[in-house]
Amino acid sequence: MNELLIFDLDNTLLAGDSDRNWGIFLAEQKVVESSYLDESEKFYNNYYDGSLDIDGFLSFCLKPLIENDMEYLLKLRQQFIEDKIKPIITQPGKEIINHAIENGKTVVIATATNDFVTRPIADLFNVQTLIATEFEIINQQFTGKVIDAPCFREGKLNKVKKWVDDNNFDLLKASFYSDSFNDLPLLEKVKTPVIVDGDDKLVEIGKNRDWDCVSFR
Repeated sequence: MNELLIFDLDNTLLAGDSDRNWGIFLAEQKVVESSYLDESEKFYNNYYDGSLDIDGFLSFCLKPLIENDMEYLLKLRQQFIEDKIKPIITQPGKEIINHAIENGKTVVIATATNDFVTRPIADLFNVQTLIATEFEIINQQFTGKVIDAPCFREGKLNKVKKWVDDNNFDLLKASFYSDSFNDLPLLEKVKTPVIVDGDDKLVEIGKNRDWDCVSFR
């Protein structure tokens, strides 16, 4: 079995947060009110201080998706990728993934951000396997429901474990790259945890556990 490398996306492979940038983009395009950004910033701060209500946050993220038709959303997303995502792709992140793929390693991106926003971002990194929070779509319309558990904290660990088991990999032989202490459940289960431009809490934990710390910025 070849080597498995798992990467967080936001503030790891990207020098920024795709969910946050999506909200900013929607406000700039007048798809949402400016008050949407204020609420978005509260959620973002909650994420970093460890108090995020993930269900409330996902309901918030779903509102503009429910209220607009798919054709329009896809056009918005295409422009969003050009305007907000391509400029914040980390070159070292892209290079390490390219090198891994060229050497026959399996690469997975695992992110709390929903798959509508992140699928085209994973494609930019040439990564086929995306494990993300999934929003239900029926007849080309978002229903407002989340499929299974959000890909967040223990939910991310469980979704990754399921994929790993289904594809005959072993987490105890895998590497995981992340910036966030919210990813501790998964970082603690892999053979090689790597902190990438980590938040203060994770860097402190990493120092105590002698984990590798690197920067993609």
